[in-house]
Amino acid sequence: MSESDRIDMLDDAVAAAAFRRLVRHLRKRHDAQNVDLMGLAGFCRNCLADWIREAGFDGDKASAREVIHGMPFEEWKEKYQTEATPEQMARMEESLRKNGGGH
Repeated sequence: MSESDRIDMLDDAVAAAAFRRLVRHLRKRHDAQNVDLMGLAGFCRNCLADWIREAGFDGDKASAREVIHGMPFEEWKEKYQTEATPEQMARMEESLRKNGGGH
């Protein structure tokens, strides 16, 4: 059985609990900037918001981001987002290329 098949075999409740734990973890780790997450892992909080919409979340982009960030995105940006450095942007752009250009 391949790894992708094994992940698909997870009970939905187990997968949902792990997803919620991930989101709550990211809500506490404001020092992990979205640009850093993108540069290292190829996804960020905003990607998670996009993914819940793609999975059927009945809301617009702003409401999906509020679910993930735990507050309106503009409020989160004002409180926690720092100015991205050229190095952070370069890592993010390289990561996006590895992802095929998108989330």
